Amino acid sequence: FFYDMKYDSHRISPSPVVHVRGLCEAVVEADLIDALEKFGSICYVMMMPFKRQALVEFSTVESADRCVSCGAKEPVYIAGQQAYFNYSTSKRITRPTNADNPNSGNKVLLLSIQNPLYPITTDVLYTVCNPIGSVLRIVIFKRNGIQAMVEFESVQCAQKAKAALNGADIYAGCCTLKIEYARPTRLNVIKNDNESWDYTKPYLVRRDRGKGRQRQAILGEHPSSYSDNGYGSPCPLLPLPGNSRYKLTSADVPDMVSYPLPQSSSSYSAHTSSSVAMVSGLHSSKMNCTRIFNLFCLYGNIEKVKFMKSVPGTALVEMGDEYAVDRAITHLNSIKVFGKRLNVCVSKQHAVIPSQVFELEDGSSSYKDFAMTRNNRFSSAGQASKNIIQPPSAVLHYYNVPPCISQEHLLRLCTEHDVPGFVKFKMFDAKPSSKTISGLLEFDSKTEAVEVLTVLNHYQIRIPNGSNPYTLKLCFSTSSHL
Repeated sequence: FFYDMKYDSHRISPSPVVHVRGLCEAVVEADLIDALEKFGSICYVMMMPFKRQALVEFSTVESADRCVSCGAKEPVYIAGQQAYFNYSTSKRITRPTNADNPNSGNKVLLLSIQNPLYPITTDVLYTVCNPIGSVLRIVIFKRNGIQAMVEFESVQCAQKAKAALNGADIYAGCCTLKIEYARPTRLNVIKNDNESWDYTKPYLVRRDRGKGRQRQAILGEHPSSYSDNGYGSPCPLLPLPGNSRYKLTSADVPDMVSYPLPQSSSSYSAHTSSSVAMVSGLHSSKMNCTRIFNLFCLYGNIEKVKFMKSVPGTALVEMGDEYAVDRAITHLNSIKVFGKRLNVCVSKQHAVIPSQVFELEDGSSSYKDFAMTRNNRFSSAGQASKNIIQPPSAVLHYYNVPPCISQEHLLRLCTEHDVPGFVKFKMFDAKPSSKTISGLLEFDSKTEAVEVLTVLNHYQIRIPNGSNPYTLKLCFSTSSHL
């Protein structure tokens, strides 16, 4: 294997940027710096958490060469696991900040939260970041998945936070942080709430918030479950890797913290917790209970779906918990499906009752119970952690497809169901023993991909002489294009 590595490394021309593979799940940027700075000064690190890979830019090609050569001759360990090195095809890691000075930092960091299974609020991010470096302001936005900008007191604080948290999970197996320096050098906050907060101006808080602000905090397996008094049992803090130079001391943070229930005051009406979502703007002839399930199941388990007779084009969707509803609102509110814009919000109802069942335009029932379906994707913690929570995109990831199915088969499937065909196709390499294949389908637009997923997700593929059909599974890909 080392011989191959060496051969590979000479085939790609030397570059100051080194591609690192084989990282363990718990690795953060500080671990890479600890292990690799012996080869030379490091300018920048870009983490790729879900691939267990990273790009490391050294200040000189000679330092990168020492790293690649050493890794080809003897094992190099990062956070206790052997890693593998090669030159990157790029000569520099692109970054949003000052392009001319490779060492330029910024006291504002851009955090992308990947696989956000649980709500991300200013309280959550403050609790994660502030123990490492003093936080002045936070702004959360949801244009491209969940992202946030965090402004620290100094560039040094921001550098320290980037190294300690880049690649870390806020909760076990999800809410993974990918961190870069942001373009703006200062954040402008006009109000203090779940989405933005200026910690230098406590008076920005709205006066109608009932009992005032309560600290929401970090973080263990998941936010502690709500109990009758609004507090679950406290959950342990997120541990930073033991060998991290930025390890939090017990003096920095409390031992146990819990996730409080929002106060029931008028200002919280938008965030009322309920496991039922209300969806309006549904196409009268093209949307039914199953198609709602196909789209909403990407963000949580679906218990029941019911169309409302009194309000045409509107349905209630009972999900597994309030977090699932929160994710569905974050990612599906305002998207277009069959030419109509969906409106997704929290319902005042806390359960869906199968009353007033009628026939929809396509002949199917206005009510369906999905509690027992095997197509729910969040039925266990292990199953839930495999789901990549993504906003709708023009690229669909397909999986659980029999190996005999070709690109032509999938295109024909689109034609037969009167949905747009894909423009690019990629099949992932599968092991010879694998019973199924997977890959990516790129469409002309996000809207087309949404429609295809809504119609074809969970389609039963029958193969000649096959006893059981294969269930085609689709989700939105992390790739924006092929």
